[in-house]
Amino acid sequence: MTEFEQVYRMYFRDVFLYTMSISGDELTAQDITSETFLKALKSIDSFKGNCDIRVWLCQIARNTYFSYLRKKGRHPVQEIPPQLEDQFNLEQSVISAMDSMKAHRILHSLDEPYKEVFTLRVFGELSFRQIASLFGKTENWACVTFHRAKKKMQERMEDDG
Repeated sequence: MTEFEQVYRMYFRDVFLYTMSISGDELTAQDITSETFLKALKSIDSFKGNCDIRVWLCQIARNTYFSYLRKKGRHPVQEIPPQLEDQFNLEQSVISAMDSMKAHRILHSLDEPYKEVFTLRVFGELSFRQIASLFGKTENWACVTFHRAKKKMQERMEDDG
């Protein structure tokens, strides 16, 4: 097995979950994930190792998704009305399969960078350091942005409850 095959096996699920979270559509997420790994394979020599490879793959996925949206004539931020029940533990409700689609609806109604930071933290399971690296910001910025996103989601869940 080649080194790239190992990377693919290790990170396919993470990249797919990330693209699923930002696109809200399974077929789109599959296409973007496949294209992400094709692009990564073509440019693996340019990976300098300055960041976690998962962060690098998510950067490629993010750019690929935004290119896809531009080709389709859509805007990156999707406005979907929130329809979530009141939940006490936000992370658990997002992970729960039953509440997953409801959480995605609220998540997609968040503005950037809140939507993406929350997605990277909860679905991508990235550390604040990795998220900061992805955005070119400080670790503190990533932490504060995540907590603000979490608060916004909780408020919208309470309003919808």
